[in-house]
Order: sequence, then structure tokens, then C-alpha cells
Amino acid sequence: MERIDQAIILAAGEGQRLRPFTSLRPKVMLPIANKPILLYIVEALAQAGVRNVIMVIGYRKGEIQDCFGSGKNFGVDIKYIIQKTQIGTADALKQARDMANPCFLVLPGDNIIEVDTILPLLTTPTNTIVVKSQENVSQYGVVIVEQGKVTRIVEKPEAKIGYLVNTGIYALNRDIFPFTEQETNLPQAIQKMIDQGYNFTALETKATWLDAVYPWDILLLNEMMLTRISASTGGIVEGGTTIKGKASIGKGTTIRANSYLAGPIAIGDNCEIGPSTCIFPFTSIGDNVIISPFCQIKNSVIGNQVTIGSNCNIQDSIIAPGSTIGNGFITRSREITVTISGESHRVKLGALIGDYCGLEDNIVIYAGISLGVGTRIKGMKIITEDIPGGSLVF
Repeated sequence: MERIDQAIILAAGEGQRLRPFTSLRPKVMLPIANKPILLYIVEALAQAGVRNVIMVIGYRKGEIQDCFGSGKNFGVDIKYIIQKTQIGTADALKQARDMANPCFLVLPGDNIIEVDTILPLLTTPTNTIVVKSQENVSQYGVVIVEQGKVTRIVEKPEAKIGYLVNTGIYALNRDIFPFTEQETNLPQAIQKMIDQGYNFTALETKATWLDAVYPWDILLLNEMMLTRISASTGGIVEGGTTIKGKASIGKGTTIRANSYLAGPIAIGDNCEIGPSTCIFPFTSIGDNVIISPFCQIKNSVIGNQVTIGSNCNIQDSIIAPGSTIGNGFITRSREITVTISGESHRVKLGALIGDYCGLEDNIVIYAGISLGVGTRIKGMKIITEDIPGGSLVF
């Protein structure tokens, strides 16, 4: 059996349920522990020795191409194909038909996938689906396996009919392509193949496979990936600062005097933190971020080019790139019920702040509140409801 040496990554989608964070970037480019989701996949492929990579892109495609280019800097060779209308994963794969090898991997670009998930698939017979055991299967396709063969894929079942979910990772051959003409989504195309007598095998993985579906998933994935970072200091740590646990501090970053860092945390390049600021576990801070004195930040994701004033208290929150936060900012965080796309979820959450927002001094945002891209809020406000992008709150 020949080793599979080509991967087709489906990276064309938007991720509407992750707004406002996908308003200006595709879901695959959301940062987790200061790295885009898609980069975890590319690095895993390179480690597995898969150099031939096809990316099917569409929504905000320039973000992806600008980051990855030819793939040379990441140890792979990337070719791009455009899905002009994002109507499903089968249609996305169909776009790669002319460039596909006889056998190839298919991977979702919006999941964190590690090399240990990929390696067993490279030498497996084609028509294999990677599955993973999950306690909550209601948001996934459940794979029904009988005598080692896949018999059904049931999307988002109302009742718990199994525990193995479809990861969207496959080893396939060119037999799939006629079925992508008939269906828009890949699980449906595979089900049609099964119904016509094709054999599919389920390969269960114990390795990492993480999917971001909702905004709070960004915090969960961030926490999980931060536990794997290595401690490093590329900048300056001034006297009186305490560092406990693993902290990754980027080049050109200055941690001012008497600050307190409790890992695992990741701080990017060219940041200025403090003095006398506390960064608590499971926080990621991007590049070129300023966090002023006497702030406390806990379990949060702070994007690139964010400026945060003094005496701020931020927890369980996501602040997208380019936003400016004034002094005395507070995010309330508690367990709440959030409804997205008609689905209700009980989660612990702070504020969700989109790109390029501007908040003046002494603003309080209640738990679970979302600010759309470019929102402006005058000082001394308490925000208790979602604000659409481009709004000005007096």
C-alpha cells in the first residue's frame, strides 16, 4: 500500500456562529494561543511528512494567502483553489478535483489537528473516516459502525444514538468526486457511496481534535493549547516581577516592574505590560499590545494591536485586534444562557469585543455581551445588551 502524500484542506468557510470574530477573517484564521487554527494543521502535516497541500479557500481568502504564501516557510508546498460560493464541504472538495492525486487526505481547516491524528491515516486503506469518542454528540455527525464498517452518518442527532463523531478528517480516493456532483456536503456524499456498496472504515483517534463552533469555544481551545506551550522570554522583564508557571514572552516585549504573571500564558512580540499588572492563567495576548498599569486579566484572548488602559479588570473575554479600551474597564463574568442560531447554551462568559472597537473610560460590560466591529462607546456606560457593528453609544 502506498503512503498518502497529499492533503486537501477545506478552508473556505466563514463561521457565522463565531461572529463578531469572523467578520473580518475566516474561521480558520482565528488565533488560538497566538497561532491561527489553520497553522496547527499545516504544522501537523509538515511533521507527518505531507508536503503536497491544496487549500480550498473562499471567504476572506486574502487573509489565508497573505499568511501562508507558497507554504515554503512552513515546510510544505501549498496550491490554492477558490470556492466562489460557500455552499458545503462536498462542493469545496469538488473544486480540487483536477489537482487531486489518486489517494489523498481531506481535512477541515477550522479544527485544531495534531500530527498524531494524521500519521495513522497515511498508511490506512482509502475510504477511511477518522472518528473520536465524544460525550456530547448533538452538534456533530455521529458515525454508526457495524462489524468494523461504517453504515450511517447521522448529522446532529436529537437522541444519543452513538458516541463516535465524524471529525471531518478522511482518507479518500477519486471515487468520491462523482458523488460531490450530487451532494453539497461531504458526509451526505459519503453516505450515498455507502448506500451504493462502497466500504468505509472508521479509524478512532485518541489524539487532539478540537473544533471551535461558538465564541466561547475560542476560550476553551485557548486554554487547552496553552497547557502545551514552552516557557520562554524573548523580551525584558523588569525587577519586582513575579512569574509562576509557564509563560511565553515574545521578542521586544517589556514586562514592567512589579507585575505578576501566572502561567500558562502567551504574550506576543513588541508588547508593553504594566507596571503592576497581573496576567492570570489561560490568557493569550497578541503582538503590539499595550496593557497599562494596575490591570487584571484572566482566562482571556487579546488580539494584536489592542490597547488597554489602566485599572481594568477583564476575565473570560475575547477582544479582537485593533480595539482600544479606556481606563477603568470592567467585564462582568458569570454563567449565563446564550442563544446562537436558535440554539441555547449555558456557559461562563465575559465580554465579546469585535475588531477596531473604541471604548472610553469607566465602561462596564455585562456577561455574554457582544460588540460588533467598529463599535464606539462613550465613557461612564453600563452595557447590558449586544451592540451591532458600527454603532455609537452616547
